[in-house]
Amino acid sequence: MIEKTCVIGAGTIGSLCAAHLGRNTEVSVLTRRSEHADALNHEGLRISGKSDVHTELFATTDPESLPEPDLVIVATKATQITQAANALAGRFPKAVVLTIQNGIGTEEVVHRSGPWPVVSSVTFMSGVRESDSHVHYELDTPTWMGPYPLSGADYDTARAIGDLFAASGLKAEVMADVRTAQWSKLIFNASVNSVAALTDLPHVSLFARRDRPTDLGHLMHDLIEEGKAVAAAAGIELFEDPWEMNVQAVTTGRTHDENYAHVPSMLTDVRAGQRTEIDFILGSIVREADRLGLSVPLSRALYRLVKARDRSYDDEEAL
Repeated sequence: MIEKTCVIGAGTIGSLCAAHLGRNTEVSVLTRRSEHADALNHEGLRISGKSDVHTELFATTDPESLPEPDLVIVATKATQITQAANALAGRFPKAVVLTIQNGIGTEEVVHRSGPWPVVSSVTFMSGVRESDSHVHYELDTPTWMGPYPLSGADYDTARAIGDLFAASGLKAEVMADVRTAQWSKLIFNASVNSVAALTDLPHVSLFARRDRPTDLGHLMHDLIEEGKAVAAAAGIELFEDPWEMNVQAVTTGRTHDENYAHVPSMLTDVRAGQRTEIDFILGSIVREADRLGLSVPLSRALYRLVKARDRSYDDEEAL
């Protein structure tokens, strides 16, 4: 039984997990900022919107002070996965670890840091952080999860976590091979995030429009086709069509007013002057294409452009 949960990273996704799982488990949270931990300890964690939850928990910036958990959820950005894995190293030998990041490859980083069974997951649930202790829950879609076989995790392990999510008010779908879902979202994310980061556009209807030769939807469609070709060559049957995911996202429950449209995570990073998750998202597709000997000129061009933007933040020679 999972009685104690530790969440590493208290951004939007980590907060949604921590607050909901606090209904059924004792929860601790590892944050980067001491003021964030103080707010959670004094005020608890509140969720509004799709659910109404208020959870008391223990938060800290010191891994040494975390109580021994049964389940660790690593919910940091992919760019912080090495730091999170280092915080876990040498601790919690009886725990199971759930990774929940954009892109692929974070499970391998965690697995190299310790002997824990690792369950991979990918999610589209989303929200808005109103403060360090309050998240407004906007999109309550399922989290797809399944065992990372190289770690010794099995389907029953993933099933137990999925059952806990469901019992706590979060939607979950457990799969024997979660790569089909990971790659569906990877291709969708790689295209949407990269284009958003370079155009400063949130995810609006322009991303799916193909009426005129100059419409942005043509670029999106061709990028997605490159990603689908890489997945097919790798022997991965996609769980959902990434192009249809893109179309549905901008036509269902969306507004054409970009002030209210979804801002992809990499655009948020660019606007904040921070490095993006490009290496774990579009970079994963480019590296897999190289391994398979496939040509992906559009993906490679956008990957290089976003990387150049990332490096401009801290590379004096580039300025």
